[in-house]
Amino acid sequence: MKVGIVQTSCQADTEQNRQHLADGIRRAAGKGAQLVVLQELHNTPYFCQTESVDNFDLAEPIPGPSTDFFGAVARECHVVLVTSLFERRAAGLYHNTAVIFESDGTIAGTYRKMHIPDDPAYYEKFYFTPGDLGFRPVKTSVGMLGVQVCWDQWYPEGARLMALHGAELLIYPTAIGYESSDTPEEQERQREAWTTVQRGHAVANGLPVIAVNRTGCEADPSGQTHGIQFWGSSFICGPQGEMLFRAPKDEECVQVVDIDMQRSENVRRWWPFLRDRRIDHYSDLLRRFAD
Repeated sequence: MKVGIVQTSCQADTEQNRQHLADGIRRAAGKGAQLVVLQELHNTPYFCQTESVDNFDLAEPIPGPSTDFFGAVARECHVVLVTSLFERRAAGLYHNTAVIFESDGTIAGTYRKMHIPDDPAYYEKFYFTPGDLGFRPVKTSVGMLGVQVCWDQWYPEGARLMALHGAELLIYPTAIGYESSDTPEEQERQREAWTTVQRGHAVANGLPVIAVNRTGCEADPSGQTHGIQFWGSSFICGPQGEMLFRAPKDEECVQVVDIDMQRSENVRRWWPFLRDRRIDHYSDLLRRFAD
């Protein structure tokens, strides 16, 4: 399968961002992509650096204007498309939601972000209600897509449950970067940890992983921090964690990578982790802490 990733920086103008993304999708499709993945909350700058009720105006219903727009692009390019939107479900009820489009432009399925962070410059609990759709892959014409969002990528449980439900790819739209006060050494440790944990999900589940991050520096509107330098580094790895492509840290990038989907079958035969799981002794995983 030919998979396209679109790593971009974001501007203040939502329509400008959407048009820029559409250009990236068209470029990926022109290179033969059958599946294209975008980054987290790609329509706008990362507004969760501050807590402001005015930012709820950025949310929209699903279906809505952005699903109409990206559905049309998916249909035009004849690609399966993974997007990431700020969903207004009802007044006072909002989600961080991935929307997956079939190549005919229809909505194949959605995933609502399950793990919601609350850290300096990442005040997502103010905005997003935790997802309630579970860890269920979305069936598409290119396969079963195990889509999660950003903070979800640190949790092995979500990756495993997607695999157990038949996912053939693990996909993570992302918005993550450095705080400028961290030393260069600490910044690099964080970036490598982010890459390593997801490659571990690939190995543990015998599935390719696609992680698409934004790039560029975005100021903190409150002025309390120096903003976030998003570290790009979008990547695709195979089912043994082998790196197939890694984007630059500080440049926009449109790349198409050919993934050998048969390889997952072979790797799972060599390393049958699902066969050897001791499901009769995992009950403590349902506890917050097994003291």
